[in-house]
Amino acid sequence: MSANAPSTRAEAFSETRDRIVTASYGLFSKRSTRDVAMDEVVAVSGVAKATLYRHFRTKDDLVLAFLDRREEVWTLGTMEAGARARSDDAEGRLLAIFDILEDWFQRDDYEACSFVHVLFEMGADHPLGRASSTHLANIRGMVSRLANEAGLRDPDDFALSWNVLMTGAIVQAAEGDRKAAARAKLIAAPLIERYRA
Repeated sequence: MSANAPSTRAEAFSETRDRIVTASYGLFSKRSTRDVAMDEVVAVSGVAKATLYRHFRTKDDLVLAFLDRREEVWTLGTMEAGARARSDDAEGRLLAIFDILEDWFQRDDYEACSFVHVLFEMGADHPLGRASSTHLANIRGMVSRLANEAGLRDPDDFALSWNVLMTGAIVQAAEGDRKAAARAKLIAAPLIERYRA
């Protein structure tokens, strides 16, 4: 057995599952989840169709795993960790969110918000729509934590208003406005002022 080979059946199962989720991440984040066929996931992941269905009984199960990965990579990794890394100042971390969005909007592979895509595709009452709503609420929760650290009053209410700016910038960037984050940041600074305790 090579040094990199999984040592147990559970590790092999986990590695295969991860390969499938990684393949679906690349496909689902760039295109509509409805537009991606499971055969494409099989081809990109390099696993047999039976293996895919052993790990994910339905496409919805795979989309749920994708949404969880998106939160891990994007919400916690890129947004929250990025905001904390960009500023030592609590209010500066909130404004850094728009700097992160600005960088994202300039990329040729900008793909907009997967949570919003799936919510609109599936509707709010579908299990995937409900999962997307939960992930969107987690983004607001991240903003609320940062607002609390900044000493702003009513951090949850602040996060709702902040989210309007973030989501609006993401949609406007999808329309082609690469300066949408900079425009939103100009509106964001007075919003912080309004919520200072």
